[in-house]
Amino acid sequence: MGAHLIDSTLFGDQFGTEEMRRLFDDRAMVRAWMEVEAALAWAEAEVGLIPREAAQVIAERVEREQWDFEALARGIAETFHPLVPAIRVLSEACGEAGAYVHWGATTQDIMDTGLILQLREALALLEERMLAVRDAWRELAIRYRDTLMPGRTHGQHGPPITFGFKAAIWVAEMNRHLERLRACKPRLLVGQLAGATGSLASLGDHGLEVQRLVMQRLGLNVPPICWHTARDNLAEFVGLLGLVCATLGKVAMEIIHLQATEVAEVEEPFIWGKVGSSTMPHKRNPMICELIAALGRIVRQDAALALDTMVQEHERDMAAWQAEWEYIPRCCILTDSALVYALHVARDLSVNAERMRANIELTGGLALSEAVMLQLGRFIGRQKAHDVVYRIAMAVASEGKVSFSEALQNDREVQAYLSPEQIRSLLEPEHYLGSARASVDRVVALTLPLSEQQEH
Repeated sequence: MGAHLIDSTLFGDQFGTEEMRRLFDDRAMVRAWMEVEAALAWAEAEVGLIPREAAQVIAERVEREQWDFEALARGIAETFHPLVPAIRVLSEACGEAGAYVHWGATTQDIMDTGLILQLREALALLEERMLAVRDAWRELAIRYRDTLMPGRTHGQHGPPITFGFKAAIWVAEMNRHLERLRACKPRLLVGQLAGATGSLASLGDHGLEVQRLVMQRLGLNVPPICWHTARDNLAEFVGLLGLVCATLGKVAMEIIHLQATEVAEVEEPFIWGKVGSSTMPHKRNPMICELIAALGRIVRQDAALALDTMVQEHERDMAAWQAEWEYIPRCCILTDSALVYALHVARDLSVNAERMRANIELTGGLALSEAVMLQLGRFIGRQKAHDVVYRIAMAVASEGKVSFSEALQNDREVQAYLSPEQIRSLLEPEHYLGSARASVDRVVALTLPLSEQQEH
């Protein structure tokens, strides 16, 4: 039974996925540490710091060792040290070769590099999820490219857009996150081997060569210098997760608002048995989107925490470093869950095109006031046209005696320049979509494989 929602028997699958949890569980963490210890031994043997036979034994024991996690937990409680119990177990298992385990390294070297190995796997999974969400949104953009809906600013109707246009904005935003993720990889996937205060003095003249060989074996980039207290690489990554979750939260909130009873333009996936309320049987609440929004709120706050833990003292600062052990895995797990649920919503979103079109008519044409103003402005100037249309629109909104179209047709200043047919045409939402459709096409083309982009 988990005490945290991520590990909860009841709620764990809402706050995380088994795939991502597995990347950060105790077994994965210790396995990553030991992989680093084995790589260290091989690198040191390569330069003659330890016997090659010792490195062979260490690597074999790392590969075969079955860790007693209860014993490790007792050891950590007794020593109040995160790594020493594991080092002792490995050393004992290696017999005489155990004398060379962890030679010249410091705890943070092993744990930092182990974390980066875990994050490499997490990055691959997150990128896969992000691409899937991006592509699902792209399908919405294509499918609803021409589906008219009200454009809204300040919660009020403005000129119409299409639902495909709205979805294409989401696509472009996720595309930028994918670019950021790929850009941060070289900075994030950097190992750590620096010794007690970062100088690698424990390895003598062989320090930088051992460091290079360790990273080569692990498939990580070589650090230009120790980053024990330089945590910008991790803060950048957690900040990126905050950005991704901000986008997911924005889309989720958009769906929540568009699913409101009075709007009813979209609805998140509904299957028989989904319950919206324990007391109101009729409710079809957007509870999946509400979960996505909640997950995003937590991750965005952790992005601030990541910035805070960049502020560290001297050459090592465990007070700040330990916080990363908790919030970095949590951010990955929560973001992964948010992406999985966002994909589910995108693939099975119900879109009510008829209601979208009907809602445009709620203002009786007032939402097209800009179109009328700009056309009238061709004759009397934009500002004067704004004043004329404003006067008419405010009277219609306040008095409601005649429609906006009728009020325009009855106004002498407007009559002098615009015919009834022109006014009716200007108030047709299909005639005032500007570049909405072309913008959708452009975004869709940018997300196609390179070969198909060239054809476009």
